[in-house]
Amino acid sequence: MSSRKILTIVHQEHSTTGRVGELLIARGYELDRSCPNIGDRLPSSLDDHAGAVIFGGPMSANDEHLPGIRTELDWLRVALDANRPVLGICLGAQLIARALGARVGPHPDGLVEIGYYEVRPTPQGQPLFDRPTMFYQWHGDCFDLPDGAAHLAESDACPHQAFRYDGQVFGIEFHPEMTRAMVERWTTSPNAAPKMSLPGAQPQAAHLDGYERYAAESDRWLDRFLDRLLPGEPPT
Repeated sequence: MSSRKILTIVHQEHSTTGRVGELLIARGYELDRSCPNIGDRLPSSLDDHAGAVIFGGPMSANDEHLPGIRTELDWLRVALDANRPVLGICLGAQLIARALGARVGPHPDGLVEIGYYEVRPTPQGQPLFDRPTMFYQWHGDCFDLPDGAAHLAESDACPHQAFRYDGQVFGIEFHPEMTRAMVERWTTSPNAAPKMSLPGAQPQAAHLDGYERYAAESDRWLDRFLDRLLPGEPPT
């Protein structure tokens, strides 16, 4: 019988899995949560899991001095070799890109994407992104495309918004997991105000207005994407 568990890797003690977690639970999956940054262990294999989702966080994929980030970079070969669906979101995608040998770093012009921005499919990405879509973003670093990966989506500031590697490993720079409560929490956190004044960032009011305007479309994409990531009947 197929596993009911999805490994979810988060990067702060109080991090939540948002709409991704809600939709996985609605499909009948159990979330197996791990936060290496607070000392949680990662499994030695994914044999007992149907797949893995690696979420975002405030640190950089280049923060190898942080034990949790070093642990994830070392562990990612387990996920990449597991023949299981794997999704990396923002920092998660950047960690996957680094594990595959790609560069991760700031935009050359110092731009950030913090707010809602249009993500457009590339020709290779059109089966996954059937139209340009507004997605929530919160990042300064971007990833280069790993060797052998398919380039799926782009934005004006960040040419590599999504990739697929080896059939069932996906990295996305944007955040389809957002709930309104998450948007409110992120934009009012102690470190939010300086970041929202960076070049390219949007003010808090635009974040909340964007959620009201674009969350339904982001949800529609996420629902379709999870069907593609985890095909077949959900576990019972």
